[in-house]
Amino acid sequence: MPAPQDGPLLDDAAGRLIRPYTVSNGRTRPTTVLDLLSLVMATGSDPQVHLGPEHTVALELCAGPTSVAEIAAHLRLPAVITKVLLSDLVDCGAVTAHAPAFHDMPTDRSLLEAVLDGLRRQL
Repeated sequence: MPAPQDGPLLDDAAGRLIRPYTVSNGRTRPTTVLDLLSLVMATGSDPQVHLGPEHTVALELCAGPTSVAEIAAHLRLPAVITKVLLSDLVDCGAVTAHAPAFHDMPTDRSLLEAVLDGLRRQL
């Protein structure tokens, strides 16, 4: 099995050996709503369906809470394909997904002005 940091089905000289859309069987729409910042985590239960090598690597990457964006980067796959793979894992109960938590914070005008001033100095 390939190491998670190498990604599945990669060759150093040739790059990816198969097209990304073949990884998802041509599907481009996940069945689960996932954001790039959604946190995905393995449930510990074994999937009862056959999974491809990319599914297996993605599941290994979900040992702890991991963002969809981070998993896509490790797999070296486009985010939409990664979302399809992860939604397959959610559907079979192998992982759970949680939307990112955004806290309602009042906007501090002085903070925004300081950031703007800093950006202007950089340009």
